[in-house]
Amino acid sequence: MLDWLTGTAFTVLGVGTTWAELLGFVTGVANVWLVARQHIANWPIGIANVLLLMVLFWTAGLYADAGLQVVYVALGVYGWWHWLVGGERRSRLTVARTRRREWWALGVAGVLLTAGLWVLLDRATDSTVPLADAVTTALSLLATYGQTRKLVESWWLWIAADLIYIPLYAYKGLWLTGGLYLIFLALCVVGLRAWRADLRRRAAATPVPPGPAPVAA
Repeated sequence: MLDWLTGTAFTVLGVGTTWAELLGFVTGVANVWLVARQHIANWPIGIANVLLLMVLFWTAGLYADAGLQVVYVALGVYGWWHWLVGGERRSRLTVARTRRREWWALGVAGVLLTAGLWVLLDRATDSTVPLADAVTTALSLLATYGQTRKLVESWWLWIAADLIYIPLYAYKGLWLTGGLYLIFLALCVVGLRAWRADLRRRAAATPVPPGPAPVAA
């Protein structure tokens, strides 16, 4: 099975595309489209996607991205469960905004993750892009955490990561995956708009509590 996944599906301009990359493309597009629509099926499809990408990234020497997929599986299981029962009274989760304290926590975690991964990749692996690999890994982890909690700002983190991923994969010769992340970028904009619109609809539907009764003269 592994030999088949790492085998060449087709060749474009002399560059081979593996079955893992091709299947990762298909499941990746389906996953992000379903996330934008808040469909629960995004989680099992997303888990299949990251397992495929794990194979792809390891063979390309993107070790942090390969290791990241293991964490994604765990986050995928958690996100699947949390979307189902993470709302009020164990109901389905609804879209929310990131609070200021949570932004600070995410910012600190992002800096520490990036610095730690950069040092690790630079000293312990033969990665040719340790800083870019570390930054995209940290951003992706933070964005996935936000996605599991339906935080609308998680889309901005995905957009930032995609803007780095696209040239990174092109540099590594992963042209189909680079194209996939270009599609991801467009879908992230769609998802951001859809989740913000959902927030506005729910805010408009929430009744305003009555103010205090006027004092008689």
